[in-house]
Amino acid sequence: MEAAPRPREVSAELSQGLENLLLGEAPTLTRNDVVEQAGIDLGTASALWRLLGFPTVPEEAVAFTPMDVEALRASAELMRLGIVSIESQAALVRTLARSFARLAEWQTRLLAEIRIQNDATDAEHLALVEQALPKIEAFQDYVWRRHLASASAGLMTSEASAASGELLAIGFVDIVGYTSQSKKLDQGELIAWIESFEAAVTEVVVDHGGQVIKTIGDEALFVTTDPRSAAEIALVLTARGRDENDEFPAVRAGIAYGNVVRRLGDVFGPTVNIASRLTSVARPGTVVADRGVHEVLCRDHAPEETRADDLVLRRIPNVSVKGYGKFDCWVVRRAKG
Repeated sequence: MEAAPRPREVSAELSQGLENLLLGEAPTLTRNDVVEQAGIDLGTASALWRLLGFPTVPEEAVAFTPMDVEALRASAELMRLGIVSIESQAALVRTLARSFARLAEWQTRLLAEIRIQNDATDAEHLALVEQALPKIEAFQDYVWRRHLASASAGLMTSEASAASGELLAIGFVDIVGYTSQSKKLDQGELIAWIESFEAAVTEVVVDHGGQVIKTIGDEALFVTTDPRSAAEIALVLTARGRDENDEFPAVRAGIAYGNVVRRLGDVFGPTVNIASRLTSVARPGTVVADRGVHEVLCRDHAPEETRADDLVLRRIPNVSVKGYGKFDCWVVRRAKG
């Protein structure tokens, strides 16, 4: 059996070469140079740098390029145009920083793995990155614009509706026995397992017209415009988890319907909290819904067991949910026959 290639050490030359390539050129400016050229006060620039999650560098360090100057100018221009207010700037920048930091870490690991597999020299690796970088950048821009177009079509609402929120169905899908299962896997296996879970959930959610808001390790949060779609997504995923021939893990789900506030790609409000709490009520392989879902699916009926087309909703009375006391919820199942 042929041994796997041993990774080459990352030399100072390769590290510096990658930095120069990614920043567009070698750093030539200090922090004060950037502030002076951008025409922004040092306090504002430093605050923006911290919000972006970038490491603090000594005042005299030559660590910046004209790209940093242009970024500060663009930030100031967005505020001047009213696109980004002083109040919203911090939250927006933090959200951008978290998203791109995660993306950058994944892309860096991918390039590092390719370098190891190819047993590439420093020059060969730099050439590969230089060739791939414009394509990655263009693809990221394309994905962003497509998501922006999709979000704009659905979220260009009035100030009143934006303030009060919008009616959405919220779903949480949680892996059963995640802690015990994760202990049996090495780092690579655990990453592959989680990525497979995220990919499967995203595929089902998108196929049913929903949107994955975020995944947090063993849990995924998604939204749909109607409870029926949310129930269908949850039922498909829990059914896959019960199938011993399917590699998808066993899961449980909680869904709720009501007013939700969207902000910077996330969702907030009691409806979100209730859906999350209901995952702890759900048994492995089951879906539990709140009254909002029941009222839409079953309208004016509230017996112990209610049919909604091909679904059956069985009431669980007086469930105690942390932060909300006792309330009724329903187990959602497909009707037999």
